[in-house]
Amino acid sequence: MQGVMVRTRIAPSPTGYPHIGTLYQALFNYAFAHRFDGKFLVRIEDTDRTRFVEGAEEVIFQMLDWAGLPEDESPRKEGQFGPYRQSERLEIYHTYIQKLLDQDKAYYDYYPKSAAGIKKNYQNKQDTPSPFKGGGRDEGKNKEGRISQSGLQSPPPPKTIQEMIQSGDWIIRMRVPKDKPVTFVDEIRGEITFEANQITDQVILKSDGFPTYHLAVVVDDHLMGITHVVRAEEWISSTPKHVLLYHYFGWELPKFYHTPDLRNPDKSKLSKRHGHTDMRWYRNEGYLPQALLNFLALQGWTHPQEKEIFSLNEFIAVFDLKDIRAVGPIFDLTKLTWMNQQYIQNLPDAKLKQEIIAFFPAAKELSEELLNQLMPLVKTRMQTLKDFEKLTKVFFAHFTAQLSEKEQTIASDLKKSLETIVNWQEQNIFAAMKDILTRYHEHMPILYHILTGENRGLPLPKVIELLGKEKTMELLDGPSGLTGNESL
Repeated sequence: MQGVMVRTRIAPSPTGYPHIGTLYQALFNYAFAHRFDGKFLVRIEDTDRTRFVEGAEEVIFQMLDWAGLPEDESPRKEGQFGPYRQSERLEIYHTYIQKLLDQDKAYYDYYPKSAAGIKKNYQNKQDTPSPFKGGGRDEGKNKEGRISQSGLQSPPPPKTIQEMIQSGDWIIRMRVPKDKPVTFVDEIRGEITFEANQITDQVILKSDGFPTYHLAVVVDDHLMGITHVVRAEEWISSTPKHVLLYHYFGWELPKFYHTPDLRNPDKSKLSKRHGHTDMRWYRNEGYLPQALLNFLALQGWTHPQEKEIFSLNEFIAVFDLKDIRAVGPIFDLTKLTWMNQQYIQNLPDAKLKQEIIAFFPAAKELSEELLNQLMPLVKTRMQTLKDFEKLTKVFFAHFTAQLSEKEQTIASDLKKSLETIVNWQEQNIFAAMKDILTRYHEHMPILYHILTGENRGLPLPKVIELLGKEKTMELLDGPSGLTGNESL
């Protein structure tokens, strides 16, 4: 973009598992910044100390690394706009909140430590008048110890933010004008207006001295030079408060893009209860990150040439935030799995082998020669990397299938037939198998089960050829009743 250094960011909270929605937002922010030679930031929003999870931040970065979306600035890649962890920026927030207090754009509100208990008791007794319903906004100035915005009788307000924190009985709210609406432009949806009565006097500093999201996000985005705010549509209702704060500070607004929420097939918002929302699940199930990014790119966006399969670099070359659609896309796991299968099939054998070993280190137990021979066989039958284990378990030591009495009889005769083969090749093995199937009036699945414990898999004559005569004889020489999973 001419004359503008594009700077985008994601701002995840370390409050639990890394959500797939975080990767979705990261992809759009990363691609747009890189298309225009800008910077992509990761800022950790850890001001909610009650929900903070130790180690969650590290997992966020692990998953971004796995996905191949490296940031330009973050807590681990310090730039000139740090710190990039909000818990380390408290003095900055206090400075700007003090400016709002001095301009009467914010005010202290009495919310004593006991208020939480009062509120809880009230909720359990619906016939009790609420102590949170009194107090007009003008009384919220608390200059003479009048009823606060929370509806509680208050003493005189503290004189400084530090005094407020020491007391623990106050919060600070931003003052919202009640005589005019707030209008802003969402670059995806167009102009949006909120009436004044729809906007509450938002808490911007909690009693512990930590800011809420609403204050911190505005201060941070401005000071870090964020030009394009790309975030989920759930933040649309909060944007008027952010717009007011930009106006209060006299700062230029960034461009706002509120992306559609990912949806379940029933069109409900993708959630932990209804879908696989933990980013780690996709890695652990053997999805390739490049396939997952390709899939996410098509959630609310369409390739100009209507392609379905394209690389991250190709996506960056054609992507523009203005082309995102507002309609919530359906997160179709079946489509993702198909796409992952396409990526696996298109990988060079050497690269697929590398991916399999990284995902399933036990594969290194097999010889290099055997692995090389297996690659063209498995790649057309794998939907995810996880399928490799099931397809090839017969090649690992100590594998034995659990057989019925009839299967043991067939296995014994198959062994006798295979023992006569001098030239141990696929076509000769197939002929022996075909003879056994004809004799017992059976079909190929029973031989699959005898040899592999499954009803289908890799081409069985080729599998037996690769196993070798000695190993095949061992498998057919009296199954011990194991389940077939002990070696893995």
